[in-house]
Amino acid sequence: MKKFQVVGIGNAMVDVLASCDDDFLSDNGIEKGIMQLTDRERGVELYSRIGPAREVSGGSAANTIAGIAHLGGRSAYVGKVKDDQLGAIFAHDLRAQGVVYDTAMAEPGAEAETGRCIILVTPDGERSMNTYLGVTEFLAPSDIDEGQVAEADWIYLEGYRFDGPQSHAAFAKAIDACTGAGGRVALTLSDPFCVERHRDAFRAMIRDHVDLLFCNRAEILSMYQTDDFDEALTRAGSEVAMVACTDSENGAYVLTGGQRVHVPATKVDVVDATGAGDLFAGAFLWAQAEGMNPEICARAGCIAAGEVISHIGARPETDLKTLFAKHGLHA
Repeated sequence: MKKFQVVGIGNAMVDVLASCDDDFLSDNGIEKGIMQLTDRERGVELYSRIGPAREVSGGSAANTIAGIAHLGGRSAYVGKVKDDQLGAIFAHDLRAQGVVYDTAMAEPGAEAETGRCIILVTPDGERSMNTYLGVTEFLAPSDIDEGQVAEADWIYLEGYRFDGPQSHAAFAKAIDACTGAGGRVALTLSDPFCVERHRDAFRAMIRDHVDLLFCNRAEILSMYQTDDFDEALTRAGSEVAMVACTDSENGAYVLTGGQRVHVPATKVDVVDATGAGDLFAGAFLWAQAEGMNPEICARAGCIAAGEVISHIGARPETDLKTLFAKHGLHA
């Protein structure tokens, strides 16, 4: 048995969550429902304009890995923060979840700061993210511990992390170390605009290295440049061993072994959609690592996603295994 079921690699961020209305988004030039990259000055400006906010450790892959740890999975995380106040908060919060987190911090004198994401939640539960990557943009191959990655059944790569001068090289090093030791590779596409920026690199990685692809409807349509959802699913299924695609209130689809499985969404009142895909992936990967079949993996993912969108914040607030049992899924 390997030391880790999943090692995640992604943007190490602190989330700043605030509520707003659609007029606030329009007045501040924010496109609803997507992630927009900002510089430090824009981040400071937006922070000064928002109302009361809550700061919590976040980052897409970090949320996924925290979800796996919440379920008792053996997990580790790789992501760059600075030795500053937000960096200390991030590291403490992740380790408190039971995640192994050993990535070296950038020195206090580094120009870039710990990354932060201002997440604006509108009354319909949709979230619009404004991200200052900060020092996490500079994750480098030297931050990848080949020994640690080789001890993983799965590595989980965050699509957002494709934005960075050495990110592709860091991913390549992690893939080689993991697959060379018999591990498998999962990738999340993260965001349709992220796909637009890196489509060719994503396609090459999917074809050559990825065993499990996570995405949502918008992302997979962007990836295959079509308006036909079935066509996009079929094309993805022809390129990768397993595809897990979420479709909001319509649930999720899993394609593997020439079969397509649909699992309905868990019905909840949406408070904040932040982290839905992250926790879907976390529960799915945990169930996969525990040897469950694809349909059970997707059911676990939908239940976990339903839990996280029922409250503010991207980390579970209810015991997920207890919730699984209530839904008739005994993990």
